[in-house]
Amino acid sequence: MKKDEPAPGTTQEPEVSRRDFLRSTGVSTVAVAAASFGPPRTAAAGPALSPRVIGANDRIGVGVIGVKGMGAGHIKHVQEQMPGENAQIVAVCDLWENARAKAREAARLEERQVHSDYRRLLEQKDVDAVIVATPDHWHEKIAIAALQSGRHVYLEKPMTRHLDEAFAIADVAKRSSCLLQLGTQGCSEPKWQRARELVRSGQLGRLLWAQASYCRNNPHGEWNYEIDPELTENTVDWKAWVGPARKRPFSSERYFRWRKYWDYGTGVIGDLLPHRVAPLLFALGLDEYPRTVACMGSNLADTDRGPDPATGRPYGDRREVADTHVVSVEFPSGFLMILASGTANERGIDDVIRGHKANLVLGGGKLLLEPERPYTDELERLEETVLEPPNNHANHLRNFFEALRGNEKLNAPVELALQVQTLVSMAEKAYRERTLVRFDAQSRKIKAV
Repeated sequence: MKKDEPAPGTTQEPEVSRRDFLRSTGVSTVAVAAASFGPPRTAAAGPALSPRVIGANDRIGVGVIGVKGMGAGHIKHVQEQMPGENAQIVAVCDLWENARAKAREAARLEERQVHSDYRRLLEQKDVDAVIVATPDHWHEKIAIAALQSGRHVYLEKPMTRHLDEAFAIADVAKRSSCLLQLGTQGCSEPKWQRARELVRSGQLGRLLWAQASYCRNNPHGEWNYEIDPELTENTVDWKAWVGPARKRPFSSERYFRWRKYWDYGTGVIGDLLPHRVAPLLFALGLDEYPRTVACMGSNLADTDRGPDPATGRPYGDRREVADTHVVSVEFPSGFLMILASGTANERGIDDVIRGHKANLVLGGGKLLLEPERPYTDELERLEETVLEPPNNHANHLRNFFEALRGNEKLNAPVELALQVQTLVSMAEKAYRERTLVRFDAQSRKIKAV
């Protein structure tokens, strides 16, 4: 944004960009931020290598680390849904041999391009960028290793399992000159791009608060994915999969359904809410971290217990994470957010940004700018239909590749990723400790109020 454009929170004061804000509070000096949490465990190596300069006509070689689920989807996105981007999958990596075999076939690779160790993938000279689609607890180590090797990173949300890991990644990203895109595809949806324009126009007036939700209903228990009997201790490197998490005996339940357990993720807080938080922050242009967060929730429906009519048994082991959450957020500027997410009832709340002059309502592919009653003579009601791309995941990847070529700016860069992760980590702590929490922007620590 240009300096003379109106600020997102006021129509009078000049906007401070997200990057400028991070600098002013010391956050862009991420080495200092990371040091507040102690030295990054995996960032102690020497200076990161500079990334290859990618020209307009150069092919972008892509490595995918973690090739089940979203990783497998991204292989398809690159191979089939963006032929004009001149990007190609040149390497894949997974700890399970069956997943490696399927990915090799899908990407049409040779054996030398298929790896069980991500470090071997990073030794391939033709890899320019990596897509990290592993469980959350591995994001830090892999992302840092990739950045230090001079590779750009597309990192699935949430950014990390713990907040200190996110700042450690940002530290290395800054030193490496590599780009990092958070895999929150909503930031590349035309609907949210248009919302950003309308917020910047100042028509909403002073921004007051916003609401959003991500809700769905799975009677079989969310994330109770099918367990493949071919996964055994002989076909997967279980010790490597557990990695930095708490050591536990082999468990196919935990391997396939890891989002249910605190060791590896945060349930709906980290898996679903970022899909709403990131686009909201993108549209709002808030250059600040959350200050105070409250998070309530519980495993209310307990859908894991079943019983499954086909077997008479539970659908899966009982989850540790909750199935329902309501989160309230306060920012230093006074702006507020109300967020809801759950997996046992699909009726959410509308996505709404409220200003003192008008409200912006986003639903489906439509936007509605509706003036508040005292301002109907000043502002016109605006309703627009915004056509969505056929695949938002592919569209977000396209933005990543275009940014590598210097043609576009990232829609979910590391600064935004840090803001989202701060909110996620604050919500987790508030819920698990049943307390109100506050983030100190100088110490980079979350404390109970």
